Amino acid sequence: MFRIFATNLRQFSSSARSKLTLCSEKDGVRNIVLNNPKTRNSLSLEMMNDILGDLTHNLEDKSLRVIVLSSVESPVFSAGHNLKELAPEKGEEVHREVFNVCNKLMMAMIEAPVPVIGKVNGLAAAAGCQLIANCDMVICSSKSSFSTPGATFGVFCSTPGVAVVRKVSRMKAAQMLFTGLPISAQEALSCGLVSSVVPPEELDAEVDRICQAISSKSRSVIALGKKFFHQQVEMGTKEAFEAAGEVMVRNLSEPDGQEGVRSFVEKRKPIWTHEG
Repeated sequence: MFRIFATNLRQFSSSARSKLTLCSEKDGVRNIVLNNPKTRNSLSLEMMNDILGDLTHNLEDKSLRVIVLSSVESPVFSAGHNLKELAPEKGEEVHREVFNVCNKLMMAMIEAPVPVIGKVNGLAAAAGCQLIANCDMVICSSKSSFSTPGATFGVFCSTPGVAVVRKVSRMKAAQMLFTGLPISAQEALSCGLVSSVVPPEELDAEVDRICQAISSKSRSVIALGKKFFHQQVEMGTKEAFEAAGEVMVRNLSEPDGQEGVRSFVEKRKPIWTHEG
């Protein structure tokens, strides 16, 4: 679901051509909306480049606090890669470009200094499931479902598997990848693929609530925390604890870290600078 607000809304385009996404920004929240229901919002090269352009546009703007990925009202959030681009006659050069751009998009989501939230109200399949699994958090409606059905079409979902297995258990990831069978929103919540599940009519309000909670924090503190959050996942436990201690010392030395502690002691609201 996507709502356009009439006031304080900024809309921008990463190129002059007709785009496959809608992008707007209001009150620090950037909404990137997949807008090609005719292809079930397939992640074609054009679509992925549009998402990437919207995602990386003006990231240094201190007023930007959250990025939300969603799709136009449709039974399908995204059906995954456009299989026409993966046809044999396209050749290895095109195939390699598809996955290179996809990898670039996934890394841009991780490296963005603000949280990226997936907002799902339908089926997220294959690379569409990868896109969701790579978000920092996912809010979905109870009618959503998730699948990695590539093996059904002779192309195992190896790249989606990278993101999925980093969010769910190996057993659940193997079940999704080897069978291609979809899991429900509640199953996705139970196994850790999504953050929360709400009725469809409450999806907008829940995403707004999460965005407001993030926006009330210091951007620089969130950026520092997000960067280390992703780094420590790849570390051993001892190394992670040691590194985390150093990150917290750094956090406490920064203006907003100091302001946060002072405001708590003085029982007042913090006044953030958002400077890192």
